[in-house]
Amino acid sequence: MGAENIKMLEQYLSYASTKNRVINKNIANVGTKDYKREDVEFKDVLSDSMGPYLKVTEDKHIGNAIPQGEESSIQVDNDDNQDMASGINNVDIDKEMADLAENSLKFKFIAKKIGNYYHELQTVINEGGKA
Repeated sequence: MGAENIKMLEQYLSYASTKNRVINKNIANVGTKDYKREDVEFKDVLSDSMGPYLKVTEDKHIGNAIPQGEESSIQVDNDDNQDMASGINNVDIDKEMADLAENSLKFKFIAKKIGNYYHELQTVINEGGKA
């Protein structure tokens, strides 16, 4: 796994951490009158991190959303959906709990992949010192 892949995984880990914080805030405010749920869009992170790797061969292909070399930023947006899922605001507790479970699994998977990469790197360094 190359350094580019690790950087992309680290950006996704940052996204998952932000997403977890936002979901927890939504859950905490399920009973708050007129609270607007918040969300973090993955496509922003994906386009930022994958931008340098996308190749466009025709005009109709999707190009890079962000110029190469720019750092990605994670945006938290308000959900303007007027559907009052809880009767008080637009937070649907069942959806938030499902999103939290899904996000937690993704976070653990990515953290494990990154940890394994650095463990393998450490092993190579230690083995190289013994020779």
